[in-house]
Amino acid sequence: MNDSDLNSLEVDVVVAGGGNAALTAAASAAEAGASVAIIEAAPRIMRGGNSRHTRNMRTMHEAPTGVLVEAYPEQEYFDDLMRVTGGITDETLARMVIRGSGAAVAWLESHGLRFQPALGGTLSLARTNAHFLGGGKALVNALYRAAEAAGACIFYDAPITALDIEGGRFKAAVVEHGGKPLRIAGRVLIAGAGGFEANIDWLREYWGPPADNFLIRGTPYNRGAVLKMLLEAGAAQVGDPKQCHAVAIDGRAPKFDGGIVTRVDAVPFGIVVNNKALRFYDEGEDFWPKRYAIWGRLVAAEDGQVGHVIIDSKPVGRFMPPVFPPIVADTIGELAVKLGVDAPTLEKTLRDFNAACRAGSFDPNRLDDCRTEGLAPAKTHWAMPIDKPPYRAYSLRPGITFTYLGVKVDASARMQMADGKPSDNIFAAGEIMAGNVLGKGYLAGIGMTIGAVFGRIAGTEAAKHVRG
Repeated sequence: MNDSDLNSLEVDVVVAGGGNAALTAAASAAEAGASVAIIEAAPRIMRGGNSRHTRNMRTMHEAPTGVLVEAYPEQEYFDDLMRVTGGITDETLARMVIRGSGAAVAWLESHGLRFQPALGGTLSLARTNAHFLGGGKALVNALYRAAEAAGACIFYDAPITALDIEGGRFKAAVVEHGGKPLRIAGRVLIAGAGGFEANIDWLREYWGPPADNFLIRGTPYNRGAVLKMLLEAGAAQVGDPKQCHAVAIDGRAPKFDGGIVTRVDAVPFGIVVNNKALRFYDEGEDFWPKRYAIWGRLVAAEDGQVGHVIIDSKPVGRFMPPVFPPIVADTIGELAVKLGVDAPTLEKTLRDFNAACRAGSFDPNRLDDCRTEGLAPAKTHWAMPIDKPPYRAYSLRPGITFTYLGVKVDASARMQMADGKPSDNIFAAGEIMAGNVLGKGYLAGIGMTIGAVFGRIAGTEAAKHVRG
């Protein structure tokens, strides 16, 4: 069925995409007896979309588990989500994600994925996030094995060039495969092809020229082709097109596919300044897993889309080091020269910050009482004077992980049409529908949870639709 000489094929379920959500859906549908074709735009070596770069998923649990400590009950999880999204979420779907998260972990374990013991330290995730042993590539490999074992056929290096949809009903996908068009007809389409973060031209429509300075943390294959086709076919749109999972990453990262190792986690332990050497946001607002995904957008709003995080020697070893070494200097003036910012201004910014720090009991594992006073913007936690050389800095750029513009779905993962009616046979899971839950902001690991939970729902419902 992978023969490049084919010009047409018919299956029960066509799955667009090759990451966590798509593969979970494909395996679930195939295990329920449906014939499944997985359409992955990337070549095999690059398969898996953004899931290749992930590490964990946020998981509700009422008691300690083999991989998580203490408890993380539903209401706390939901409250955390409401805090980061500002309440912009579909509560029904959000609670479905939360309630289904524990079962998703068990399902992944039953399909060959192993989880590592709970992690301690300053990431504060030992209670909330189950980490994949071997990271995202281990997850992707396990899911591909599971889908193939269940009978799914896989087409790599096969971008979808057209979707045949009439009146909200899917008929077939046309893909470019082996240099030739291949029409794959199906009784159901599951859209799991991600957002449009790798499409700079599309980003520019909403962000303007600053989009040219964005770095894309994930796959270069998420260009939004399937999303655009669905919206043009009359799908109901959900999500603000300017909202996205965007973190501050090292400015030396590649344009695409730098992954999680380019993220800079030093922010809570220092200060962040712009190209004018001025602070512009509270670096200690909340625990890093609840705030790291706002920093990409913050940096994107600054001149040149650049920021600089500055620390001294005290917090070294307290955060996960990025792949690039810091810029190091013995004085703040020397550091300013290396960063290309005005030295007297940066020195004053540091003096003012240090003078505003109020002594407290520094504790990276709680919202401590080390704060500034009389400084705007304030640093509300983990505020310690930056006064022990050598000084270190990382220059930052916005690192876009995935976009929140997507298609609206209901509790069965069925795609909704702009006319208010459900699609007859199109379902969606993962980043392409994450905007239903993530109106803005991000909670570490919840993207993978959305994909895993709604992937299972979409696959199960697709198989039911096929059976009739």
